[in-house]
Amino acid sequence: MGELLCLEHVSFSYEGGVEERSALEDCSVSICSGERIAVLGGNGAGKSTFFLLANGVLCPKRGTVFFRGEAVGRKKQELNRLRRGVGLVFQNPDVQILGGTVEEEISFGPMNLGLSRKEVRRRVDGAVEQMNLESLRRRAPQYLSGGEKKRVSIADALAMEPELLLLDEPAASLDPENCRLLERTLETLGERGLALAVSTHDVNFAWRWAQRILAFHDGRLVADRTPEEFFSDAGLLNVCHLEQPLLFRMARAMKICPLPRTAEAFERAVAEKGEKEGEQP
Repeated sequence: MGELLCLEHVSFSYEGGVEERSALEDCSVSICSGERIAVLGGNGAGKSTFFLLANGVLCPKRGTVFFRGEAVGRKKQELNRLRRGVGLVFQNPDVQILGGTVEEEISFGPMNLGLSRKEVRRRVDGAVEQMNLESLRRRAPQYLSGGEKKRVSIADALAMEPELLLLDEPAASLDPENCRLLERTLETLGERGLALAVSTHDVNFAWRWAQRILAFHDGRLVADRTPEEFFSDAGLLNVCHLEQPLLFRMARAMKICPLPRTAEAFERAVAEKGEKEGEQP
């Protein structure tokens, strides 16, 4: 897998108040094509700041961001190249949505790239199809449900045809049905080769979906591990104020190996374990 994004010793502080507040300190990490990454940590841990730096909304106070091996500075051309390659879906879709209709909203980004009308239409049609928004094309996005707004905000990012998509707590405020729809959407996008990084508080989702865990605490990247390595480290989980996923705990208690990632895999493993134990004399 080729490297898409790389942060080298990146630090950022928000100004204001009596003194600057360090939001991210000495962060070094890279993300490659096709990866599925869960970004974990408590509120204020640095997850959102990491995403804003990775997308070029914020510029580092120290350190360097690279996209496709090229350093990204403060020049408009460099930042636009980063933002085209790395899409960002904000936690609150109302922050992102500006258009009068869903179609106008999705076309906003491609039009700002100076693309031809034909190319803008192709990208909008593709994003609408991917996010199943055909019936909402002419609707005003401000009056859609929370789940529908989330789909529109993801379509916004997809219309830019990024290679990496960052989603900042995309399941926030969604009901269980829309959470399931979101997860199926992420599965589909991953199957199409898009690299995905999802900020979440849901350790059960992280366990069943992610290939890799990035964990932040107090403005620092404290872990870059596989899900099994991360959730096996009780001390690190305590530092990050996180718990082991339910399936992880149950499978470990039952001594099931390899550890299943989904409920269906867990049920199969339990049935197979029962059959083997029944065959023993």
